Amino acid sequence: MTDKLATKLEILSDAAKYDASCASGTAGKRTAGKNDKKGIGSLTGGTGICHSFTPDGRCVSLLKILMTNYCIYDCHYCINRISSNVKRARFTVQEVVDLTINFYKRNYIEGLFLSSGIIHTPDYTMESMVRIAKSLRQDHHFKGYIHLKTIPNASPELQTEAGLYADRLSINVEMPTQKSLNTYAPEKELGEIHNAMGRLKNKITEHKYDKTYSGRRPPRFAPGGQSTQMIIGADASDDKTILTSSVDLYNHKKLRRVYYSAFSPIPDASQVLPLKPAPLVREHRLYQADWLLRFYDFKLDEILQGTKDNMLDMDHDPKLAWALRNRDIFPIDLNRAEKHLLLRVPGLGAQTVRKILSIRRHTNLSWEDLAKMRLPLNKLKPFITVSNYRPPLYLLDKNNLGDMLKKPEQIELF
Repeated sequence: MTDKLATKLEILSDAAKYDASCASGTAGKRTAGKNDKKGIGSLTGGTGICHSFTPDGRCVSLLKILMTNYCIYDCHYCINRISSNVKRARFTVQEVVDLTINFYKRNYIEGLFLSSGIIHTPDYTMESMVRIAKSLRQDHHFKGYIHLKTIPNASPELQTEAGLYADRLSINVEMPTQKSLNTYAPEKELGEIHNAMGRLKNKITEHKYDKTYSGRRPPRFAPGGQSTQMIIGADASDDKTILTSSVDLYNHKKLRRVYYSAFSPIPDASQVLPLKPAPLVREHRLYQADWLLRFYDFKLDEILQGTKDNMLDMDHDPKLAWALRNRDIFPIDLNRAEKHLLLRVPGLGAQTVRKILSIRRHTNLSWEDLAKMRLPLNKLKPFITVSNYRPPLYLLDKNNLGDMLKKPEQIELF
């Protein structure tokens, strides 16, 4: 690698670190076709530049870079905005292709996460990114993971072509409301972003295999779906506003993931931005609430019930906070309760609930069974009953139960 290329890589990989939405989708492995016996790349194993995790827990390594950190937009929260005084660099299409292939062959990476500032026009930028993905797939038979950041006001034809080569597409909404975008990213339109997401959703649905319709598999189109990112704490949006936006994106745009990125002051920051970073615990709580909405059958009103100023509890995770506000439904009998109640027990994950439902078809669960499953017993103690255990009646009435659960050694029930 030449010194010039190494300098570009240093600048453009560092500039890409602010994008959180680079986890891999469930795209599966690309297989060679009948007349395509060769190919390189996979989605499993190895170490690399950026570690990313699939929903089933597999770790993949990605080359995470910007094509360029030049940008004609002036988004206040972005270090690459046109008014920012940062060192600029730009890869050519061939340089990105060569870096991806060479890094893969050295076992550094298994895929590519590619984003970019906007240069010249959205179409010009999007066309260059599509050429990179197309060259990797067609010229080099690359079967590894490719995640492309699409540009909402680029032409629908280019967005469609991007989906034919990428495993996942994403468009960052950045802010949950148009009012916030007007303040921090005046060139962006939330409606335009949602329209682009809607077109991608329709294309993804259209390209899914439907044997009853045609009997033939259509071309793959972004099999890992689409995702987005929101910046937390740069504007005044409360957690209810943020999660309401997420629910809308999940329900109407069928997004696979919404990523939350706690605002952190950037070099050469705009004076419009806050001076202090957003607390990381807030980002963490939003992810936990997001998980409850997607996998635990919680409704947004349940999660925010009794919260102050529509903000999540920073002291307790959202499920525990809900349980502390609804102590009247506990303790729950793990041997008799329905699935939706089991999912509300603090300390029980969705996979554990499925396992409990399977086990109790054959036998009653005991405290010893829970210990063998390596569950967080101290967290469970106040909220459950099993065949040989029931919590003391006074425990759920304790005003400081939440604080006690932070210090499990204080809960002594035997």
